[in-house]
Amino acid sequence: QVLLVESGGESVQTGGSLKLSCRISGFTYSSGCLAWFRQAPGKEREGVARINIRGGSTLYADSVKGRFTISRDFAQNLVYLEMSGLKPEDTARYYCALRETGGYCSFEMRHFAYWGQGTQVTVSS
Repeated sequence: QVLLVESGGESVQTGGSLKLSCRISGFTYSSGCLAWFRQAPGKEREGVARINIRGGSTLYADSVKGRFTISRDFAQNLVYLEMSGLKPEDTARYYCALRETGGYCSFEMRHFAYWGQGTQVTVSS
């Protein structure tokens, strides 16, 4: 059984930094991708960053390019999201998600079969 557990969310001030972690269990890392999504109150869930399991290529939402970095450490069964230059509009619940199937990995949520419970990030001005 695949399980994703996020951690690292906190309340920070504008301009601050955070590093979120997603611990993965029950997955063989054969193909697919891992991604971070976020959902703010009253808004739709949106993709933030993703990393391919094979090759490690990354994709970022325009709103976070240059500020967020996704990385993986499969030896430790972890995926990270390093966030800097945080803004109030980054306030949201952040979710880790896993897509097992191959092919181009976009932020289309229907392709992600496994989701964590999320971790809350609050950025105050």
